[in-house]
Amino acid sequence: MKNIQFIQVTPEQQQEAILKGVRAELEKLKKEFQPKHPPTYLTRQEVAEMLKVDVSTVHNWSVSGILKRHAIGRRVYYKLSEVERAIIEI
Repeated sequence: MKNIQFIQVTPEQQQEAILKGVRAELEKLKKEFQPKHPPTYLTRQEVAEMLKVDVSTVHNWSVSGILKRHAIGRRVYYKLSEVERAIIEI
C-alpha cells in the first residue's frame, strides 16, 4: 500500500477539498438520475378506448405484431409505453 503525504495542508483544508469533490459528483448524478417507474398495463378495452378503435381492431393489431401483448393466465395486457411507441408520426 502506498503512503501519501500532504505537505502544508491542514486537515480542515483536506476535508473541504474532499467534500467539494463529493458535492460536485452528487450534483452531476442528480441531473442525470431518472427514477424508475413501474410500467402501466392496460387491458384491451382500455387500449381500444385510448385509441378510439374497436376491441377487435386492437386484437388484429396484436396478431399482426403492431402491438405487443403480455398475458397472465387468460388475461391480456398492453404496456402503455409500448402502445405509445407503436403510434408513428406521419
